[in-house]
Amino acid sequence: MIHFYPQIKLVHVVAVLASGGLFFVRGLALHLGQKWPMTAPVRYLSYTIDTVLLAAALVLTAILHQYPFVRSWLTVKVVLLVVYIALGTFALKRGQTLRARVICWLAALAVYAFIISVARAHHPAGALLPFA
Repeated sequence: MIHFYPQIKLVHVVAVLASGGLFFVRGLALHLGQKWPMTAPVRYLSYTIDTVLLAAALVLTAILHQYPFVRSWLTVKVVLLVVYIALGTFALKRGQTLRARVICWLAALAVYAFIISVARAHHPAGALLPFA
């Protein structure tokens, strides 16, 4: 399996960018009053991208033998992923007011960016590493 590492990592990175990009565009459009971001085809596209992302992450975990709750930086990524998903649901659907949805959307984007910084640094502090 290690022979396929570069290809699987590429799929993972592309899925990360596609997932975040779609979330950004959906949130922006919703906050501008558009209805299309919540239509079934767009939601299913999001589910498909996120499934590919998760599958690639699991395969990379198996290939590299680096596991969450063993490696601190992966643990931080998993915990922040849960936070990102929760904020995302409030940003796109569950937020009671437009203000709450926008705040959750911006917070989710910040968490998304921090997850990427943790992944790039392979350190729990991610972008905060220079200050740690």
